[in-house]
Amino acid sequence: MASQSSAQSVHDFTVKDARGNDVDLSIYKGKVLLIVNVASQCGLTNSNYTELTQLYDKYKDQGLEILAFPCNQFGSQEPGNNEQIVEFACTRFKADYPIFDKVDVNGKNAAPIYKFLKSSKGGLFGDSIKWNFSKFLVDKDGKVVDRYAPTTSPLSIEKDVKKLLGIA
Repeated sequence: MASQSSAQSVHDFTVKDARGNDVDLSIYKGKVLLIVNVASQCGLTNSNYTELTQLYDKYKDQGLEILAFPCNQFGSQEPGNNEQIVEFACTRFKADYPIFDKVDVNGKNAAPIYKFLKSSKGGLFGDSIKWNFSKFLVDKDGKVVDRYAPTTSPLSIEKDVKKLLGIA
């Protein structure tokens, strides 16, 4: 696995899926990625999961992948284990995009992929992720092109997704 300093793109990382298996993110080369830190018990959960599923259903066949990383660092709003988190997202919100191992997105134990994302696109508040459902838009080459606040609705970034997919 690439260290954060040597990483050139998201594709240089290997992460764990919700079952603990390694996933080499290079399998997403050529896809547009929306990487989101998710939580099951947040005030933003219903609208974000609903719209993420709508966006995914609309563009998955054209090259969009949504990568969901559960995180319990904000108000302990993702207390469940991976199995419970996946069941919640898939049953309640019909999420059929990949949901990964629960990670920290801030602090010394932050997942390397999140250190890379934050260093690529510092947010309004500098490097730290401020809350659940922060979103990073990544182009087909694995470069972070934009970052959106937790309150930014997934459907409101549809035009940015379409642009990266090459759909006018």
